Amino acid sequence: MSDNLKILLINPEIPSTFWSLKNALKFVSRKALLPPLGLLTVAAMLPDYFEKKLIDMNTGALRDRHIKWADYVFISAMVIQKNSARAVVERCNKFKVKVVAGGPLFTSFPEMIPNIDHLVLNEAEITLPDFLKDLANNSAKPLYKTDQKADMRNSPAPLWKLIDMNKYGMMGLQYSRGCPFDCDFCDVTNLLGRKVRTKITSQIIDELESLYVHKWRGEVFFVDDNFIGKRRRLKNELLPAIIDWMRKRNHPFAFNTQTSIDLVDDEELMTLMAKAGFDSVFIGIESPNDSSLAECSKTQNIGRDLVAAVKKIQRFGMQVQAGFIVGFDNDKPNVFDKLINLIQDSGIITAMIGLLNAPPGTKLHQRLMSENRLAEQPTGDNMDCTMNFIPKMDIHELMGGYMKVLNTIYSQKYICRRIKTFLENYNFNNKKKFRVGYRDLAAFFRSMWRIGVIEKGNLHYWALIIWSFRDFRRVPLAVRYSIFGFHFRKILKSAHTQMKAIAAASAAECKTQT
Repeated sequence: MSDNLKILLINPEIPSTFWSLKNALKFVSRKALLPPLGLLTVAAMLPDYFEKKLIDMNTGALRDRHIKWADYVFISAMVIQKNSARAVVERCNKFKVKVVAGGPLFTSFPEMIPNIDHLVLNEAEITLPDFLKDLANNSAKPLYKTDQKADMRNSPAPLWKLIDMNKYGMMGLQYSRGCPFDCDFCDVTNLLGRKVRTKITSQIIDELESLYVHKWRGEVFFVDDNFIGKRRRLKNELLPAIIDWMRKRNHPFAFNTQTSIDLVDDEELMTLMAKAGFDSVFIGIESPNDSSLAECSKTQNIGRDLVAAVKKIQRFGMQVQAGFIVGFDNDKPNVFDKLINLIQDSGIITAMIGLLNAPPGTKLHQRLMSENRLAEQPTGDNMDCTMNFIPKMDIHELMGGYMKVLNTIYSQKYICRRIKTFLENYNFNNKKKFRVGYRDLAAFFRSMWRIGVIEKGNLHYWALIIWSFRDFRRVPLAVRYSIFGFHFRKILKSAHTQMKAIAAASAAECKTQT
């Protein structure tokens, strides 16, 4: 094998979904929300003498010449990217370029996409070195997998030079893997385990410095599934170090991440996170019903005043984004109105409501299999109006209630109300700098035209913007989240289209059977 191999790393296209924010990113002239952090980390694990290029199909086209250039194509994907990943593999097969695949899609569904030369699965810090060693000896095997969990201290900083940062809405980095909780519908613990493993503080500071040196200024997303899994280490080591680094570098970043709702129980932790620059957290709230939370083992959420918890986190200077699920066995018809009220009363602007699905390897999947209720594989998009099992609630009632929730909370009227509720409660005191760049101004003027003029219901937008000028600090956030609402309404249109297609297919099936 030649030493100077040409490696093409490919991130397949992500369809327009709730979290892609594609319609919102156009307002700030960005192509994609996040770069492919896994591929950039894998690239850093490859030998320096390999020639490396990265194509993110979410920011630019994959050309035949790119594939022909490569000796090997490395591809990583999530389940929602499966159609694009399949097309990429077929193109590589056409040009007889060998494919090395890994990541969540291929780890969970290794047989979904055929004609892959080498599957390097699970955690690359463990499986990739074995593959590279065998590749050097011309003895690479078709499959590399492991049950071991990587020592995060051995994970390198991403190879940022392979991407154009100006095409992205935010950058990402990873501090930990694993989650101490074990929700039965979640495949995080199946893939990454319940024992939380972290990098050391100096690694994170070095990664922040690397982003700074590469001239990134803006949002940084800690991709951890539960950032607060190691609280003592966060409070005693990492957060004080980030606070110090941010002060020395004049606060170039704003951070957001994912946590569990029990963050609200630790005021010291919330204070440190806000001082470090965290201004947003995503929390899986899932359901307003304790019976549904108990059903899925979401024990940390049970018995809480969820509205009060969200508002408390907001008062510490962090917006709460949240995920919600309908379709639990314990859900009753009143769950839909309860969900609307919870979202509106708490001021959760970014609220993703999905239909329950059961990924392979989860306890939910095992239970539904034993009850003979499983259907097709999950799509990876919880908002495409599909489920991979037979729910206990009447399917027409479930879908009708689901669409009622979406139609309500994503309407201009309701989302503008939530933005105001949030801004009235939000603590701006930990905002060290108030910066408005040319992209922000461009987004403001575009929002005035697209939302304030073209879109129906625009009086709610104008009322919000005029109100926000009473405290100028509110204006950028009012504009930002109005743009998010615009994106959510675009996704809602896709959901309506999907519902019509499902209804038509169901009617056709009934007609055939009769």
